[in-house]
Amino acid sequence: MSGRPSRREILRNAAYAGIGIWAFRNRPAWPQAPSPNERLNIAGIGVGGRGLENIRACQSENIVALCDVDEKRARPAFEQFPQARRFRDFRVMFDQMANEIDAVVVSTPDHTHAIPAAIAMRLGKHCYCEKPLTHSVYECRYLTELAAKMKVATQLGTQIHAGDNYRRVVELVQSGAIGEIREVHVWFAGGYGGMDRPKDQPPVPEGLDWDLWLGPAPYRPYHPVYVPAGWRAWWDFGNGTLGDFGCHYMDLPFWALKLSHPVRVAASSPLPPHPETTPPVLTVVYEFPARGDLPPVTLTWYNGSKNRPEVPEIKDPNRWPNGVLFVGSKGKLVADYGKHQLLPEEAFADFKRPEPFIPPSVGHHQEWIRACKTGEKTTCDFSYSGPLTEAVLLGNVSFRVQSPLEWDWKNLKATNCPEADRFVRREYRQGWKLEA
Repeated sequence: MSGRPSRREILRNAAYAGIGIWAFRNRPAWPQAPSPNERLNIAGIGVGGRGLENIRACQSENIVALCDVDEKRARPAFEQFPQARRFRDFRVMFDQMANEIDAVVVSTPDHTHAIPAAIAMRLGKHCYCEKPLTHSVYECRYLTELAAKMKVATQLGTQIHAGDNYRRVVELVQSGAIGEIREVHVWFAGGYGGMDRPKDQPPVPEGLDWDLWLGPAPYRPYHPVYVPAGWRAWWDFGNGTLGDFGCHYMDLPFWALKLSHPVRVAASSPLPPHPETTPPVLTVVYEFPARGDLPPVTLTWYNGSKNRPEVPEIKDPNRWPNGVLFVGSKGKLVADYGKHQLLPEEAFADFKRPEPFIPPSVGHHQEWIRACKTGEKTTCDFSYSGPLTEAVLLGNVSFRVQSPLEWDWKNLKATNCPEADRFVRREYRQGWKLEA
């Protein structure tokens, strides 16, 4: 057998390395973007469950490829988009179809977000990615910087951001309705994790490529406790309740208060860290510095059924099982996905709202599609949602090392806690890599 690489191997390796061989064959990214009237060619990576919903939201365009390691879970997508080519391995998909794809939608479990997104963007493809953006802080910074370098359109799957309710809350905060804000509380009633790795080893279901599902994560035997949704509670694959919902709820104060990188993060729980699974109860205190004329902010995250702040002004706590509370010098403002309330209610009975100044969204996915074609920014591009995701994930890092983090965000270092490094950047299984 010849030791010379095949043409396919040469092209594949060049694509993964970002050398640019594909660039001569591809439609380039901005400014030579497709016409607004031209349909994009979109590939879906992870197309079961939430992934199918994301692809359906993009069906105004050409769905040209569908990639999933679980044939049974992907079947509804395959049936709805029969014209799309089908793949199990996104690396093979890029190898065979890079010159036919304009944009990708990544909806895999957290631990396999970063690699396909990175390959796509190095090839000049626009990228929509489910939240949290990545599994680790380092991956997040890498994708954020890569997106800026490649000038591609990006969007994080924080679809609540597109709703009118968040817009009205941001307007109240930024117009000074409750005065200066230095304190925010964010809570979510649920929590999962704390279990041990199963000892039995049932057979891998037909149609599931377990090795590809694991991807860069350490090898372990298949078990239904992980697939299709239980992976969120396992450190090797997910980021627990904080990772699952932090990007949705912390998005609101990030937007309203123009937050970015915290300077200190301190997590605590009544439960000790479990080596395998995430904490069902967690509290994280983030300290953000002043931003121009805006004062420093302390933001506290809570998850767990009884882990939430005491807010006397909320007359019926059952109306707010999950929420965001802004504490201002002139009052308070509580919000969730679909409603909000100024507090105390009596003090704001005659309050006149500011005229809306944030325009409505055309839709979270449609924002991204329009950006792919026109070069406009989306509202949750990686320059915004990257720092948001980094902050969320740092809460888990602090919990796992059982130490507050004095955070040097420019260098991705906890200056007081070198042991945090192994959770900031994780090791990949042999055969997988992020960088070119």
